[in-house]
This record gives sequence, C-alpha cells and structure tokens, in this order.
Amino acid sequence: MENLQLWEFRFIDFVDVFLVAILLYYIYKLVKGTVAINIFIGILIIYFAWRLTDYLQMQMLYSIFDGFMKVGIIALIVVFQPEIRKFLLLVGSTNIGGKKGIFKNFKFLKNDDQTSTDVDAIITACNKMGATNTGALIVIERNNNLDFLTNTGDEMNILVSQPIIESIFFKNSPLHDGAIIIDKNVVKATRVILPVNNEKHIPERFGLRHRAAIGITEKTDALAIAVSEETGQLSYIKNGEFVMFKDTDDLVKKIKEDLN
Repeated sequence: MENLQLWEFRFIDFVDVFLVAILLYYIYKLVKGTVAINIFIGILIIYFAWRLTDYLQMQMLYSIFDGFMKVGIIALIVVFQPEIRKFLLLVGSTNIGGKKGIFKNFKFLKNDDQTSTDVDAIITACNKMGATNTGALIVIERNNNLDFLTNTGDEMNILVSQPIIESIFFKNSPLHDGAIIIDKNVVKATRVILPVNNEKHIPERFGLRHRAAIGITEKTDALAIAVSEETGQLSYIKNGEFVMFKDTDDLVKKIKEDLN
C-alpha cells in the first residue's frame, strides 16, 4: 500500500490532454470517410500495444513494436501525404490577427446560430444550369480555410441563392470563368483559379473543370460540385474522388451530411 500513490493531476496535465484530444479530433476529421481511417485505427492499436508491452516488460514484443515505431514515421509520411498536406494547410492558413481569429477552425467551439449553407438552392441552380449545358464549378469550404485561393479571383460577399449562382455562371457574365467559393451561406469569391490534377486518370468526358475539382478536394477538405458544359451532368467530388448518387435528393442529403 505504501507504494501506491495517487496521480497528481496538474493544470498542465489537463492542457496536455486537451491539446492531444484536439489533435486526434482533427486527424480523425481529415481521414474520416477515406481508406486512411483504417490505417489510422491500425496505428493507434500498434501504439497502445507498444506502450502496453513496455509497461508489462514483454521485451520481445516490445522490441518488435519499438522498431516499427522508430522507422514507421517515414512510412506514415508516405501513406498520409494528402492528409498531412491538409493538416498543415489547416494550421498554416489560420489567420490569428484576422477578423475570425484562430478559433475559426475550431468549429466545435462555435455557436450553432451561424447560417448554414443552402444546399437545396445550390443543387437547384446546378440542375437548371445542367439543363442548358452551362458549365459551373462550385467549391464549398469546410474546415480548411480557402482564403489563399480568393486572391486568384474576385472577392465577394453575396448571400447564396439560386438566382445568384445562375447569374454568376451565365455564359455572357464576366464572372462565369473559374470557380466560386462558398463559405457557410456566402459566396466569398468568384473567378477563382484552382490547382489542377493532371496525374489522376479520369474518363475522357470530364475536362479541366473536373480536374480542378479533384485537385482542390485532394489538397483540402473542401467539397466540389461540377456541372459539365458538354453533357450538363452534375458531379460531386470529395477527397479527390467522384461520389456516386442516385438522384438530386440523394445528392443533397450526401452534401448536407458531409457539411455536418
């Protein structure tokens, strides 16, 4: 009994646990919905096994897990390259002195009274543009701040509505080239130039607009909706992949779930 001592929980220990929880939360948000989530869970299992074998002094198993942990960081950088890029972008794009401050990215600390994105208006506009073969590219911001892209286009502050989106992408409109970025329920920029993925193989019916949608969703956690100018077909892209949907209602449901 004399050897048993209660763990003295200091304030700095609370800060330590809190910061680790935030780190794990954002790592989970980055890999959620991708195949990387299984790798992430596997790494956690190996880590806890490593700590457990060390605590139980199981030398043979500990040496195996210890060797993996020492060289595993190199493998992690290769496997999680897209996720690491997104995480660094999340950290690097935080504007501490900006209007929204550093807590912009900590969305679980925000109030729920903020205006949510009007997905129904966006998809209705896309369907109407598709019926007239009007090309469009819409990027919806999530956790990663896309302010670094707004400088490539025209900054706006327009409330999202069906007529607004249709008028932006109208063929004779001076704003129809490039993509628009939507944050919450506001069009924050038009004529935005997005990074293009030229390496990924996609069907020939998809052009530069779809490659740009793949590029931005690979490098950030944003969502993208593309309307083909040739076929009028709507495409939904997340994590650099095309997301299949049955109909308009199913598409709206998927986007709302991803935004929440």
